[in-house]
Amino acid sequence: MPNTEAVRVTIFNQTYSLVASEEPGRIEHLAERVDDLMSSIAVRAGTSTPLARRPGMSPLGRRAESLERRLASLKENIDHKARKFTILLDEAMSGEPVAD
Repeated sequence: MPNTEAVRVTIFNQTYSLVASEEPGRIEHLAERVDDLMSSIAVRAGTSTPLARRPGMSPLGRRAESLERRLASLKENIDHKARKFTILLDEAMSGEPVAD
């Protein structure tokens, strides 16, 4: 049975009471991400009023979380390839295979 606990969150100085269909902590985390994102947009736009203050901001928080995971994955992939490249470069320079 899904969780139906009410969760109060503040996004861009506006308090919302949400019914959590997920863990309340996750909803709070997503709300913090949305708040950070909206504050960042407001700073860049030079305004203290959000461009669109609407319900349904949860997808925005999930999208930010998804992008963070993808970025972390890409960074890990780059680190792995850099290590492999270093090993290959060491082998090429020494003329001998280097152990992983």
